[in-house]
Amino acid sequence: MPVKRIGLLAVIVMLAGWLAACSNDDEGEVGGSEEAISNLNTEGMPIVDEPIQLEIFAGKAATTADDWNDVLLLNEYEEMTNIDITWNQVPADGLEERRNLALASGDLPDAFYAANLTISDIQTYGSQGIFIPLNDLIEEYAPNIAQVLEENPDIQSGITFPDGNIYSIPTVYAPDFQSLLIGAKGWVNGDWLEQLGMDNPETTEEFYEYLKAVKETDLNGNGENDEIPLSSVAEMDRIIHWISGAFGVQNKGQQHAMIDEDPDTGDLRFFPTSDAYRNMLEYLNQLYDEGLIEQSIYTLEVDQHLANAANNLYGAVQFFNPVELYGEEIGGQFIPGNALEGPDGTKMYTGIASPVRSLGNFVITSENENPEATLRWIDYFWSDEGAKMFFMGIEGVTYEETEDGPQLLEEITNDPDGLTLTQALAKYIINPGGNHPVMITDDYFTGSENSPLDKEAAEHIDPYLIEEIWPSFTYTEEESADITILEADLDKYISEMQAAFITGEQDFDQWDSYVETVENMKLDEYMEIQQAAYERYQES
Repeated sequence: MPVKRIGLLAVIVMLAGWLAACSNDDEGEVGGSEEAISNLNTEGMPIVDEPIQLEIFAGKAATTADDWNDVLLLNEYEEMTNIDITWNQVPADGLEERRNLALASGDLPDAFYAANLTISDIQTYGSQGIFIPLNDLIEEYAPNIAQVLEENPDIQSGITFPDGNIYSIPTVYAPDFQSLLIGAKGWVNGDWLEQLGMDNPETTEEFYEYLKAVKETDLNGNGENDEIPLSSVAEMDRIIHWISGAFGVQNKGQQHAMIDEDPDTGDLRFFPTSDAYRNMLEYLNQLYDEGLIEQSIYTLEVDQHLANAANNLYGAVQFFNPVELYGEEIGGQFIPGNALEGPDGTKMYTGIASPVRSLGNFVITSENENPEATLRWIDYFWSDEGAKMFFMGIEGVTYEETEDGPQLLEEITNDPDGLTLTQALAKYIINPGGNHPVMITDDYFTGSENSPLDKEAAEHIDPYLIEEIWPSFTYTEEESADITILEADLDKYISEMQAAFITGEQDFDQWDSYVETVENMKLDEYMEIQQAAYERYQES
């Protein structure tokens, strides 16, 4: 064999061996270097002996601390852990663009935090190795997260992708924190019920009669016919969460806006083309057409809603705690609304979410040289001690220990500068604004859902809450590519037509045409993907 041929063959063999070695490395355990591991403490503080630095891309809510690079909570935590983080915060209005640019450029941070990554993105970049699998790391270095997953198989199933990997740490609501799982609730003006001599409505017909009476009566006593029977803010979704159960629609919870379970067959159902969904829209159209729903519902901003409430205009609202939003004088008039019974006797409350929220809130990238330490950094906030610190802040600065447990200080709850509780806390902690990869329990949560009134409202509808709540489904890489497009098109058209039917811009004699259009938007293909995802969910 000629010498040159021998040399070429040797190079090929060496290259093949090198590629195989790289492949084996990719398929092996994910983790930091020996140096990184030797610097790591597997329990207690500090997390690392010698300080390390991380760069984290973070979504910035409008209500959170202005600069996470200099906020009390994280400064204290840096001292505890020896982990110095440079936070690159991106406001919501530019988050998607900046996040996609970071992913496409290859100039990756060590982690993405509260970046609102889509399930499709997690699947795609996870399968490419850009986001590392966390299964083994959780088992070895995140005992608090591991305990939650072990005790709640539904949560573990909800964050595990079809390839068997966990790529992200989500926001998790404690399964027994029903007030938070429900979120915004229905409230009825109890003072006005008393004036009208009416009981708290139990059925959709009684609800209609009450709203009609509100519109026709000067209940606020200002001499004008300005009462607004029913309102929410900038969307119909919240109102639909209140009444959908009366029609058996969206009967597996809020995470699925187009699919649920057919009550007759037990099969997966695309409910926006069902008779039940049409019946619900016809009811809402009746309310809207008769002026019983605030006519600006699709554009109404929070400030205007609060101004209307301050003028005592509302008979019923589907929103957050009215006392905290409207003040005691106005908000104190409201009582928890009932789960409503529909025309055919159906009575359930479907406006509740799965404990697994915002799946893409914390991922570690392949650029991270200290994944174990990074995971330990977030795991601490899943412990009782860490959760208290995360939600309450620093003892003596934001809260004090009492016989009844930790309580926020007076200067936080009654800020001398007139700041709201959220604004006052945001000077010290990062929690206001949400989307944090932590588990939220009622032990230390300071949001309105933890107030006695909200808990009373949750208990009020508890007997009618749906028993099985589906988390968002996960998909294979191939499914993700297809369903992202299919779902976007379907959701856009159905949302537009929902509004058109409710407001009367579209007559119901066009229903069959609407259904036909939906079916022609590759609905069969969409449902095949959802069926496969649903079956995986059932089997997991």
